[in-house]
Amino acid sequence: MLTEDELALLEAIRESGSLSRAAARLGKAPSTVSHAARQLEARFDALLFDRRRYRLQLTPAGRLLAQEAERLMQDVARMTQRVRQVASGWEDRLWIVSDEILEFELLMPVIRTFDALKSGVALRLTSEVLGGTWEALRDGRADLVIGATNEPPSIPNLRWAELGVMEWVFAVSPRHPLAKVKEPLTREIIAGHRAVVVADTSRTTAGRGYGVLGGQAALAVPSMRAKILAQRDALGAGWLPRYRVAALLKRGELVEMHTADPREPNVLYVGWRGDHDGRALQWWLEQLSQPRLAKRLVQGVDTFA
Repeated sequence: MLTEDELALLEAIRESGSLSRAAARLGKAPSTVSHAARQLEARFDALLFDRRRYRLQLTPAGRLLAQEAERLMQDVARMTQRVRQVASGWEDRLWIVSDEILEFELLMPVIRTFDALKSGVALRLTSEVLGGTWEALRDGRADLVIGATNEPPSIPNLRWAELGVMEWVFAVSPRHPLAKVKEPLTREIIAGHRAVVVADTSRTTAGRGYGVLGGQAALAVPSMRAKILAQRDALGAGWLPRYRVAALLKRGELVEMHTADPREPNVLYVGWRGDHDGRALQWWLEQLSQPRLAKRLVQGVDTFA
């Protein structure tokens, strides 16, 4: 590892091209700089400075040393900053997993506000679906989960809070056969037509599919937006978040159908581990407890308006 003075010496010689100018730049006598340069060469047992030309230059070995030394100094500076950051209560990194049912763009203003704190905490945001969301928290692939569905599972030190309630509507394309069936639709009638579901991302348990009846064919798609598009295109039927398809319903691109067995609204949850209580996690929990943000996340964005 080079000292800051040695790194400054290499940089000064590289930019100035002479010992005298390097000495002036460093505020030292030329003899002092010349001695330091020879000591550096002796330390590495390598020729670092090309003295054969009118202009003093770094040899290839000298350039490599300067580059690597500068990189190491930057790494040390970053490490020092991270140590101080963690010592002051901020995490080194915060991994946030949101259920895919929440739109990422609604979290962007929160991220921007968090960035303004200049905490140094590195954020990582990923998404999961259904069981995969709680599973990420259980398996250590998340410090915080947002929008998880179903009752919180048994996880050591689990802490949770309700984010809000999402309402659903059973909707099909006006071109879908179910659109012409007399309401209310029974389970038997619905089961005769393919459902569209967002694929569960659980890695260790059997995936779940909301609204799929026993023996019913299903088309699994990667996102709620894909599910909405598939149902709009008459590729299947199923339950959709009411607010997110309001414009499609209003324009008649989707038709709301009443069912004999209505679907209950879903409670969405925020979950975290009680043994992780850093300042970044606490800040995010405070933001998510604000009713306005929570309502916005649960309602979602009507992107088809």
